[in-house]
Amino acid sequence: MYRGRQNETPLLSAMLHYVKDQVVPFHTPGHKQGKGMHPLLEEIVGRDTLALDLALMEELDDFHEPHGCIMQAQDLAAHLYGADHSFFVINGTTGGIYAMILTIAGPGDKIIVPRNAHRSIIGGIILSGATPVFIQPEVDHELGLAMGVTAETVAAAIGQHPDAKGVLIINPTYYGVATDLKQIVDLVHAHDMVVIVDEAHGPHLKFDDRLPLQALDAGADICAQSTHKIIGAMTQCSMVHCREGRISVPRLKAMLQLVQSTSPNYILLASLDVARLQMAQQGRELIGKAVELAEWTRREINTIPGLTCFGDEKIGSPGVYSIDPTKITVTVKGLGLRGAEAERILRHQYKIQVELSDMYNILFLITLGDTQSEASALVAALRELAAKHARTCDFSALDKACMAVNYPEPPPGVISPREALFGNQCTVPFKASAGHICAEIVTFYPPGIPLLCPGERITPEVIQYCDQLQQAGLHISGPEDYTLKTIKVVD
Repeated sequence: MYRGRQNETPLLSAMLHYVKDQVVPFHTPGHKQGKGMHPLLEEIVGRDTLALDLALMEELDDFHEPHGCIMQAQDLAAHLYGADHSFFVINGTTGGIYAMILTIAGPGDKIIVPRNAHRSIIGGIILSGATPVFIQPEVDHELGLAMGVTAETVAAAIGQHPDAKGVLIINPTYYGVATDLKQIVDLVHAHDMVVIVDEAHGPHLKFDDRLPLQALDAGADICAQSTHKIIGAMTQCSMVHCREGRISVPRLKAMLQLVQSTSPNYILLASLDVARLQMAQQGRELIGKAVELAEWTRREINTIPGLTCFGDEKIGSPGVYSIDPTKITVTVKGLGLRGAEAERILRHQYKIQVELSDMYNILFLITLGDTQSEASALVAALRELAAKHARTCDFSALDKACMAVNYPEPPPGVISPREALFGNQCTVPFKASAGHICAEIVTFYPPGIPLLCPGERITPEVIQYCDQLQQAGLHISGPEDYTLKTIKVVD
């Protein structure tokens, strides 16, 4: 492993040297360092940036078989995060999750997965041909949110499926809820299984002791982090970190090659190199400030009548071992509003954009890019929202049903997702689809958690719940008929 200094940027330095050398490019991309780019885009992006839009060549290393500057940049990331190996991923954590699943599971293999899995996890299972064994996360019915899975739930699944190849844990959740990952890791390892962690929302956990324990420090075998979500890489940029032993590193490399482009964007790769540098040099300072700003914001929001913002008081409740305070979840049902309504009001009247809205919550992220100015603007907008837009909670019968936000029981799996997706199919009305085997993914976005997966038998409870989410204005993703009037089922 390359043991350079954390103040180095091996990849970016190599790119800058190439440009400074004034090479005449007869290679891709076609805009030739911006000279052929349309002025409309060149004016926005800038010629200096476009000059760094380079291609695979000897001095810039090989993304899929790195031995030079890319290898050095990845090794520095591994050293910073405490991994044996780290890999840059430029098609989002989705690509990293695909590669992790493909590394440990193949056709017919079982993998234990929480039901609140992001659709990328389902996609990885479909690609691998594996069979998911779904486990139910704890649900906070007051908030209408899925929390973490408990060690007891994982233990029960392992007992029923001792032949599973591994257990995938989502930690922390989109809403910043973390389970007791160390306990789960120890339990899974005692049964000689692999622990995969979808740590998309945890690239910053390493840098403040007030945050939940990061996956590698809990002993996980492999994890994927969205380096762009909370810290300073560009969108689509993620990292996969792993430990040797239960993970075949050569196979992981092969799977990463399988799911990533052979024409990587070097600007994205450089942003990962620099994001690592920033965390190495200023991570504790920057993340510490973000935590403090988030805590101030949470306290202020909780003084606003009709609004609540959960925090440490939830610790100890089922599925909640710790909380990431930089995720600000504001419950608006006390104002008589749905989350989607609050999102629209904030965006169009106050120019505040939320990260996501669900049935009765809106989520805000406080990151190293925020200051007191932005936090104060958010609090002021929420105060006005509460003062001007609260309404009497005279909900209809449907709204009252929605207020309970009871997650339906997971539909039973009948065949593998891959079999359902590639089998004979027909289309039926969704409201009359109970009893059929689903042949596509039905996800409400955000947060991208599937309610139906290919291979599952559709239940009346799921149909009813989907109708509630549609009535609440949530966006449907996945099915060919995005209105969900019809659905494809196994014929």
